[in-house]
Amino acid sequence: MIEQFHQWINDLNGPLWNGLVYLLLGTGLFFTLATGAVQVRLFGRSIKEMLGGRKAGDDPHGITPFQAFATGLASRVGVGNIAGVAIAVSLGGPGAVFWMWVTALIGMSSAFAESSLAQLFKVRDHKNGHFRGGPAYYITQGLKQHWLGVVFAISLILTFGFVFNAVQANSIVAATESAWGWNKHLVGVALVILTAPIIFGGIRRVSKVAEAIVPLMALLYLLMALYVIATNLSAVPSVIALIFDKAFDFQAAAGGFIGAAMAQAMMLGIKRGLFSNEAGMGSAPNAAAAADVKHPVSQGMIQMLGVFVDTIIVCSCTAFILLLSDVHTTTELTGVQLTQAAIVSHVGAWGADFLAVLLFLFAFSSVIGNYAYAESNVQFIKSHWTILAVFRMCVLGMVYFGAVNSVPLVWDMADLSMGMMALINLVAILALSPLVFMLLKDYQAKLKLGKEPQFKLSEHPGLKRRIKSDIW
Repeated sequence: MIEQFHQWINDLNGPLWNGLVYLLLGTGLFFTLATGAVQVRLFGRSIKEMLGGRKAGDDPHGITPFQAFATGLASRVGVGNIAGVAIAVSLGGPGAVFWMWVTALIGMSSAFAESSLAQLFKVRDHKNGHFRGGPAYYITQGLKQHWLGVVFAISLILTFGFVFNAVQANSIVAATESAWGWNKHLVGVALVILTAPIIFGGIRRVSKVAEAIVPLMALLYLLMALYVIATNLSAVPSVIALIFDKAFDFQAAAGGFIGAAMAQAMMLGIKRGLFSNEAGMGSAPNAAAAADVKHPVSQGMIQMLGVFVDTIIVCSCTAFILLLSDVHTTTELTGVQLTQAAIVSHVGAWGADFLAVLLFLFAFSSVIGNYAYAESNVQFIKSHWTILAVFRMCVLGMVYFGAVNSVPLVWDMADLSMGMMALINLVAILALSPLVFMLLKDYQAKLKLGKEPQFKLSEHPGLKRRIKSDIW
């Protein structure tokens, strides 16, 4: 019966994701063209906004823009950056890396749109004054479709609150068990003990922990990649040439997507890129909405920078570590094991221990980042301390469950619920695209006047009927 249910899940996932790949790319292309490539024109400005976002804003209840950036990055940067890239390279070849880059550069515009909308339609919690928002909120207010907002919220809670946290805990156990032989039950209990005080502290404590962990783990991994590149500097040009050459090798079949017209490298690169950076999925806007900023576009730019960091920087680290070794061509290993073998070939046996520590940081940061997304959506459905407490206990239960069990079925269930989530969000941001263009125009006009852009709802009387808050 379980096998039959699993097969039914996979039967739905196939056609859903085959279509979603093109919808995600198409949406990214639409926003790229319609905004005049905002991710290129305002890239420098986005870095300035991110660095300037370390300071607390005027509202004591909001988190800083940098904390929102770090929380979003905590969920984005996870095991997928290490295992997902290795899978793409082992199955699709070096050309998959090029298509991961393309997907990220296009997807940055979708991330900009969804996070700007999340800021515009954010609300203030009447009990503690904190900001919350995301797709469920802009679907309800902007499109006047509360039922659809609830469906989205349930999909996100199932995916990020429960299943993805089980998967991340499972990855931590696999890494510690492989490297040091630690007992999975003890590791599961330790993870629950570490996670509990963070998530019971709410979004503000989650953001502070993410602010500390994310830069550290990203820096450590970047330093490892730079060491590998520096010690293999003469081979770097040929690896880059190989990535571009194999990206347009259309000899391989596309694995059932559209036949032999597209390469397997292209499809694997696109899918792994989308899974990693989550651009357009509707997840990161939940963290973006919690920030205290003066203009919605400010956080939109900061979150699009998160896509760049996740894929162009972190995923590229894994790609170069793999391609500068011969491991991917001489072994049948894949996923984390392939990346681990590549690091060992570069630096020696201690590389396995180093990756195990990094995997713990990557996966643990994803657990708390995923929780932050889900908390906002639980409060959207029903904001009550008892419900939130029960939800937090369920999250801890799933962390332990993932640590001590195999999770192939729940991973496929997550793909289905995440696919539904992405489908709803993409339709919503396309329908609300005029508001994205209006926000960008307002931001750029004030920037040209030499002012620090500040959004005022009073300057846009047509929006007053749709936005139910006193924030702007």
